[in-house]
Amino acid sequence: MDFLEDMALYERAMKNAYFIITKRKTLDDIYHELEQGIIDDLPLPFDPMEEDGRTDDIIDIVIEYFTTTEEYEKGAELIKIKNKCLNSKV
Repeated sequence: MDFLEDMALYERAMKNAYFIITKRKTLDDIYHELEQGIIDDLPLPFDPMEEDGRTDDIIDIVIEYFTTTEEYEKGAELIKIKNKCLNSKV
């Protein structure tokens, strides 16, 4: 894999994580897209069998990605979710 392929894979992983963390898509939705051939792979920065991506570390990684791409509204939405998740743990 070359650098551009790595970056494209990273971008897909961050977007998939965003969809799952914000609950815009479920894992089942994404699996359906895989079966239908709409998408070719399912990169994620976490193991979807172990967690839903709503951990401080994962959300921080996704926020950082959307900050670098200047998609601040997505980052703000993720910050709200992170704060909500933190408050529910207390």
